Amino acid sequence: MTIPRHVTQSQQRPPRAASAGMEDGFLMEVCVDSVESAVNAERGGAGRIELCAGLVEGGTTPSMGLLQVVKQCVRVPVFVMIRPRGGDFLYSDREVEVMKADIRLAKLHGADGLVFGALTEDGRIDTELCTALLAACRPLPVTFHRAFDMVHDPQVALETLISLGFERVLTSGCDSSALEGLSLIKKLAEQAKGRIVVVPGGGITERNLQRILEGSTVSEFHCSARSARDSGMKFRNPNVAMGASFSAPEYSIKVADVAKVRTLNAIAKNIL
Repeated sequence: MTIPRHVTQSQQRPPRAASAGMEDGFLMEVCVDSVESAVNAERGGAGRIELCAGLVEGGTTPSMGLLQVVKQCVRVPVFVMIRPRGGDFLYSDREVEVMKADIRLAKLHGADGLVFGALTEDGRIDTELCTALLAACRPLPVTFHRAFDMVHDPQVALETLISLGFERVLTSGCDSSALEGLSLIKKLAEQAKGRIVVVPGGGITERNLQRILEGSTVSEFHCSARSARDSGMKFRNPNVAMGASFSAPEYSIKVADVAKVRTLNAIAKNIL
């Protein structure tokens, strides 16, 4: 796909409404870390994109260059991850300053929504920090990400998020995957009673999506729908790795797979 080199914000295609993708009852959010994946997600029927870097760490803040080009190439809403590093969700004062700066920049460069989470050392929602970050995010909608899965008491935490004004919470039901945490996801969705959107995510594939959607009362779901494709590099040095020992191979690239996104979208539509 040819990317225009000089596209101003006024020339960008306007995003579709926030309800895009829900005409069939479910909205599919796809997390992506590249322009190619964003374009593939939209082509496959995603109703919203969560834009990240570092998906191997669960998602960190993407570059503003990536955000700018993605906004030039897709029309669906783009929600930007605000997470200064991998690891836990207990942030230092300097990390908070980074988060606030990234929020300002993401808004400046066209983010349609923002995604963050912050906890106290005892596993509760950091209400003071979240209040400050929410104020910086407004008027954009905000999702509390899977930091929620690390809380001490998820049902108390859900009420806290509602009182703070988060529009969504992304969760695997405080378990290793959304399928494993399905019973809690259902309880949380029932507890929410429409006051916040509970979005299941974590390990969702075409093999388990139907069970997850039928076993809960949710209206949105979150997935990556990625496949590995071989690098175009002809010369390869097998003795060097650019990251830590657990990092992905240099000559294999994971991108959102149009066919997988379409399959997940079709499964969600056929449940109705």
